[in-house]
Amino acid sequence: MASKLTIRDLSKDFPGQGRQEPLRVLDGIDLDVPAGGFVSIVGLNGSGKTTLLRIIAGLERASRGTVLVNGRESDQLPGGDIGMVCQEVALLPWRTVLKNIEVGLEIKGLAPRERTTLAMDYIRAFGLAGFESKYPKELSGGMRQKVAIARTLVTGPGLVLMDEPFSALDCQTRNNLQAFLLGVWSSRRDTVLFVTHNIEEAVYMSDSIVVISQKPAKVLEVVPVDILRPRDRTGSEHNSVRRYVLNILRHMS
Repeated sequence: MASKLTIRDLSKDFPGQGRQEPLRVLDGIDLDVPAGGFVSIVGLNGSGKTTLLRIIAGLERASRGTVLVNGRESDQLPGGDIGMVCQEVALLPWRTVLKNIEVGLEIKGLAPRERTTLAMDYIRAFGLAGFESKYPKELSGGMRQKVAIARTLVTGPGLVLMDEPFSALDCQTRNNLQAFLLGVWSSRRDTVLFVTHNIEEAVYMSDSIVVISQKPAKVLEVVPVDILRPRDRTGSEHNSVRRYVLNILRHMS
């Protein structure tokens, strides 16, 4: 079941080195992501986007503020309610495709036959049939990222966090995986919070785009993307939203 994400007055300070003052990375972030929504976050390098995702995922503690998932504090959620896909595909090199996808199901305590059945369903749905016995080193970058996404989604998280998952891929592979992910999202309607530096990607994928400032990061604007899907990457509507977002970023750089 898709989750609603609510963030209020979220701030994060990192301790200063020696006698230096603490470094504020996030400063009073307010954000709403509706259940089943696909929202992207864009900003300049080093603006704190990854830190924000890590706090939502429970990997970092906020200095102030709240993160609520369906009205509950994120650190009080059962394991598996939040899934995360990172830029670096952290597949276990000693495990096959099948066994990598089963990792989260093992942690949840599913019986071997049940987790294999579920994992094989995802292998077929993700176009990985025939590769279930392969190891990560035998796969292309795009296929490894598909395995990482399948491993995250198979556990049924209500909220999926994605931190530049396609940035290391070539343009055509990235475009193909964008379309693939949108197809998966359209059928499942998970809630997705997607960090990217690629404005074209954000416009192509998202219901809305959250533009954040440089450190200490604040939300500058939430830009709606009211374009029917499937979207034309070269269309006038797409380019109009892209220019608008780029203009916000240009004026703060």
